Amino acid sequence: MKAVLTLYFIHYLHWDKNLSTAVYHAFSSLCYFTPVLGALIADSWLGKFKTVIYLSIVYVIGHVVKSVGAIPDVGDSTVHVVLSMLGLVLIAFGTGGIKPCVAAFGGDQFDEEHTEERRKFFSIFYMSINAGSVLSTIVTPILRGDVKCFGGDCYALAFGVPAALMVIALVVFIAGNGLYKKSPPEGNVLVCVCKCIGFAIRNRWTNSKKRPKRSHWLDWAEEKYPKRLIQEIQMVFRVLVLYIPLPMFWALFDQQGSRWTLQATRMNMDFVMGVCFCVVKMLNALLILVFIPIFDMGIYPLIRLCRIKLTKMAAGMILAALAFCAATVVEINKSVVEPPPAKESLVQVYNLMDSEVTVQFPGQTIHATPNITFKKKRLHRHTFNENLKTTIKKCTAFMDQYLDAYGSFSQESNGLTFKKMEDIQANDIHIAWQVPQYVFITAGEVMFSITGLEFSYSQAPASMKSVLQAGWLMTVAFGNVIVLIVAEGAGMEQWTEFLLFAGLLVAVSIIFSIMAYFYTYVDPDQLDKIFREDTDDEKVGSSDSKKNEAVSLNDMPKQTKM
Repeated sequence: MKAVLTLYFIHYLHWDKNLSTAVYHAFSSLCYFTPVLGALIADSWLGKFKTVIYLSIVYVIGHVVKSVGAIPDVGDSTVHVVLSMLGLVLIAFGTGGIKPCVAAFGGDQFDEEHTEERRKFFSIFYMSINAGSVLSTIVTPILRGDVKCFGGDCYALAFGVPAALMVIALVVFIAGNGLYKKSPPEGNVLVCVCKCIGFAIRNRWTNSKKRPKRSHWLDWAEEKYPKRLIQEIQMVFRVLVLYIPLPMFWALFDQQGSRWTLQATRMNMDFVMGVCFCVVKMLNALLILVFIPIFDMGIYPLIRLCRIKLTKMAAGMILAALAFCAATVVEINKSVVEPPPAKESLVQVYNLMDSEVTVQFPGQTIHATPNITFKKKRLHRHTFNENLKTTIKKCTAFMDQYLDAYGSFSQESNGLTFKKMEDIQANDIHIAWQVPQYVFITAGEVMFSITGLEFSYSQAPASMKSVLQAGWLMTVAFGNVIVLIVAEGAGMEQWTEFLLFAGLLVAVSIIFSIMAYFYTYVDPDQLDKIFREDTDDEKVGSSDSKKNEAVSLNDMPKQTKM
């Protein structure tokens, strides 16, 4: 669905590119904020199985509402916008809610000793996700563009088919009800963590002056919460501090569906050696399947020679920055033309004369003024407030003629005459030039995302892995918030914005490398050993006290009544 979402905003709802980008990333951000809610529902109330079922129904309803909003005959433009936003909110809650439950529910089907089988399951699960991504990236644009309905692109079908497929998947999932192992909800550790942190802050605020200082601010929760829980939260906090720079990577990565899609619409998308828009869009998922074994066998052994263990994540950031440098090179090419806004047509005139030139538009009604004055030695861009009957990419107007080409005016003895020229055809840069930036961003994703998940799980106690998973997903959400702010507030040219993001990510990668260098790795299993020894000491102490108590009782006089 996200493969055509930005195009839907621009061509169907007639929003400008900045608003479309902002709403796209607001939706993506919401999809990664809601997994926390899904985890709370699953662990504290419904359990994973029922949570997947109920929130999948919400997801299907969201797609149906979105599909209805894409039907031109249903209401006016206000109704379309309301239904589209309502559908997106429902989809975000549905997909975000089931995100932390599906993989965990699959892992619950294996016993502790079946570690190899569980590993194979997650590999198949990850490959299935990417296979679905490849399939949807091909099918959805075809349903939108090649299938015509209601007199135009069939967005209703593009949004409706995923709903039908999700219904089929849900039926298959429910059909296996009797085969699943279902763990009952045991209470959400995230809630317990928040309560412990809140108590520590309140206790320190009220009693810090009355009681002696403690080594860590979380130690102020010792009056109410066990020491092991406090130690585990401290370990999690040390990892979460490393998460602070990570949203910038996702700010670049998720622009594949917004800014890069808009860039592609201004390029030549004809078939050349089998390369087309849909193929370029699915490159990310395809390259992931190719890069993972290549990086495991060739790249990672070289990176392990470095002293910093998180070098792979920093290298992934640099690769993402290079991807945006490649996007900048494509963007600044003069042949990439900025299209006119929705329901408008474009006139571009470059006055090469040494004086101002006034061009008349006699007998036309599409422009507010019949005469336009163009200053010397400048490029002038004018937009008409209506669509022309013919499709116009670049045009020059004179004497009520509108031409799909470049044009020039020359001063001759009998007046101003028009000469048509086509030195550069519109959008002649092929979309294949986007391939390098997709290669860089995918290589960066493989090195950054997989390494980050592996590091997070290796540094988290068993009971806190869900907390770190929620923290990891939140970095994706905040990355989309960064794009939303820049898209709405910066007001830069597109190539400048790309270069800004690349520079920011390079700076963030340096900061992250310094933080990673000083990070001290821990073994979460050490907690089990420490607290097991404490428990053994308590048992020994308890048995000694019982022996002493028995001796003292034996030494007492017989007439004493107990």
